Amino acid sequence: MSSKAVESFMAEVIAKNPSEPQFHQAVQEVVESVMPIVETTPAFRQAKILERVVEPERTIIFRVPWVDDKGQVQVNRGFRVQLNSALGPYKGGLRFHSTVTLGVLKFLGFEQTFKNALTGLPMGGGKGGSDFDARGKSDFEVMRFCQSFMAELFRHVGPNTDVPAGDLGVGGREIGYLFGMYKKLANEFTGVLTGKGLGWGGSLIRTEATGYGCTYFAEEMLALKGDSLRGKTVIVSGAGNVALHTVEKVTQLGGKVVAISDYDGTVHDPQGIDAEKLEWTKDLVFHRRGSLKQYVEKYGAAFIPGAQPWAIPCDVAFPCAAENTLDGEQTRTLIKNGCICITEGANMPTTPEGIGFALDAKILFAPGKAANAGGVATSGLEMAQNAMHLSWGREEVDQRLHGIMRSIHKTCVEHGKDGAFVNYVHGANRAGFLKVADAMIAQGIV
Repeated sequence: MSSKAVESFMAEVIAKNPSEPQFHQAVQEVVESVMPIVETTPAFRQAKILERVVEPERTIIFRVPWVDDKGQVQVNRGFRVQLNSALGPYKGGLRFHSTVTLGVLKFLGFEQTFKNALTGLPMGGGKGGSDFDARGKSDFEVMRFCQSFMAELFRHVGPNTDVPAGDLGVGGREIGYLFGMYKKLANEFTGVLTGKGLGWGGSLIRTEATGYGCTYFAEEMLALKGDSLRGKTVIVSGAGNVALHTVEKVTQLGGKVVAISDYDGTVHDPQGIDAEKLEWTKDLVFHRRGSLKQYVEKYGAAFIPGAQPWAIPCDVAFPCAAENTLDGEQTRTLIKNGCICITEGANMPTTPEGIGFALDAKILFAPGKAANAGGVATSGLEMAQNAMHLSWGREEVDQRLHGIMRSIHKTCVEHGKDGAFVNYVHGANRAGFLKVADAMIAQGIV
């Protein structure tokens, strides 16, 4: 019955939301996990919880006009998808990238809703952004765009309404410009954005949080098997904030990262990317905005142009790049080469086929909505610090983050245990859904 119910439900979702394949994929993964619960819970069926949870509470689309350095008017499109507020104010990042569409943001907001629920913090789910791409733009052009974007967005956000953060293409520079404009328009200094600078309301560990968090989650999965990251050979896709801080924490915990990747291809360094090499790479990526090809010139490692690292033998893999960058064949290659653990540091980086192969092989597989929740968890901690007008030390924030990731892991095990095997995909989906669904039932048909 469940498979027929899933098929029927997904047919309605696709008909209502055409040409949004990422959203369809995200919804299907959750619905396949929770449909048996919905079918056996009359209150969920009567209140149409599934039908309501896939429909955003509010979708805002607006134009963003700005003037470039040549005096030419440019026009981009801005979005904010406020998906679900059953557990608290909408919370989720802003993405500035040429690939941003309404469907992409609906998928990210849908994932965010359950990810936020897993943290145990009072946060709903949302996502936003624009098809603006900062690459090749001057600081002044980025500033003018951010100010125009916030000139509309400020009407729809606030510390008790909707608290955006950074995402792909939105780092400290962009958050600063956005916050400055919000402060001017709203005439108040408040915690409306997270990921702020440390000198004006930001939290320690926020930059590192997603990478640290997914590493902590991998360590918890391995510990359940009496194992750890110490001595493991690790590969990481991506070379951004999440990927490089995953490399950092893996190295601190005794693992050896031998591969990272960017738009140009993959670096394979069999000697391992140690602390010194990592600091050089951070400077290359975050400050000089260079290519990993320069790593090869500096350290003499191999470079595989236009490729992801999945063919490189490893014990543990961290997909930390974009969605659907680890497919079924690549997952099979990982498993064949001895990979025992895949931990998603990005949002939905593994295709459904890839997830299926990993679960069939019964290796450890952590979905992003659980494993990469460290970023939004620390955003929640930043909100708490802003509300109390204080700042916690680095060690305290790190301990709280570690505790939240342990709690998420425990919850996923409780809801995903199948004999000796833990299906973390089902565990994360079911635990997050139940928390949101129970709150929606309690609050009535709204």
